[in-house]
Amino acid sequence: MLFRKGLLADMGLEFAYFSGVARIIEARTGGSGIILKFEHVRPRRSEPFQPLRSQDITPEFLEDAIVALKRWNFDILSLDEVVERAQQASLARRFVCLTFDGGHRDFMTFAYPVLSRHRIPFALYVPTGFVDGIDQAWWLALEQVITCNHRIGLVMNRVERHFFAASLVEKYQLYDILHAWMMTLPPPDLATAIGDLCGRYGVDLAAVSRDIAMSWEDLTKLARDPHATIGSATVNYPNLAHTKGTAALREMIMGRTVLETALGGPCPHFAYPFGGEGSFGPREMLLAREAGFVAAVSTKPGVVRADGQSNLMALPRISWDGRRSLRALRVVLSGMTARREKRRAIEPAINYG
Repeated sequence: MLFRKGLLADMGLEFAYFSGVARIIEARTGGSGIILKFEHVRPRRSEPFQPLRSQDITPEFLEDAIVALKRWNFDILSLDEVVERAQQASLARRFVCLTFDGGHRDFMTFAYPVLSRHRIPFALYVPTGFVDGIDQAWWLALEQVITCNHRIGLVMNRVERHFFAASLVEKYQLYDILHAWMMTLPPPDLATAIGDLCGRYGVDLAAVSRDIAMSWEDLTKLARDPHATIGSATVNYPNLAHTKGTAALREMIMGRTVLETALGGPCPHFAYPFGGEGSFGPREMLLAREAGFVAAVSTKPGVVRADGQSNLMALPRISWDGRRSLRALRVVLSGMTARREKRRAIEPAINYG
């Protein structure tokens, strides 16, 4: 049913594009502009089980999107410029800001050459623990466990549970169940749960985490690029809403301090790890301000307000679904879908690839 809803929603985007409805109401729905959130940029993969497929875009799509944004007469802004626009009444031209989460190695291989060639501003949010090789990409390890096994057992809430996941549909359903459960765990409990699961099924969690991360050499190169903004996403990328206040503040301060020390410059921008419903709230916004950040972005869908009253500690972002078309991107940029995207963001998603 949820898959069907997603399919109908995407059909609605296509209709909105071809009918011209999105362009007609853009002045009313589009706000001052939109911050887009991307994650992996890499060639399309062939594996049948890809629960995180929506987080991938191809280098070709990124190229086409940048060309289209210029053709559509959007201002492509840096984060500093977004902060300025967010505090003033809307100008005639709307803006787009391109942000990339995770500090993934594929960014340097596939995204950065495209961005450099076009000489446009962009932002990269980095959890420094991955760069240092100490963090755990538990969501990727979970994917590997489910990919390679048809029967899976683990301890959930102190009870031994067993699941069957032989078919592709069952694997997607199980991933959603276990991912949602792990998102609710405090960091120590999460480390125990994913460590137990990886130990049972022979997945090298350290190797999985290490293989996706860019290096300090990569980040140093980016820091010299005047078009690049490097922001913090904590050290260990915890779900801050399920992290004790002192630990959450420490994650924020240490992530920023490590970046500033290593790269020799200020780091005033922050991204809440995961960033959606259940991962941050008023407490985390206060902590981000206490940690000294000028602005913080979420993954709660929405537009930057046209009246200059956007909350700088909770700037909305549209998480781009890499399975969608360039036409759908144009509709999303109109702001027409922002309310619907907010509703979809809090629904449990079943992704059938």
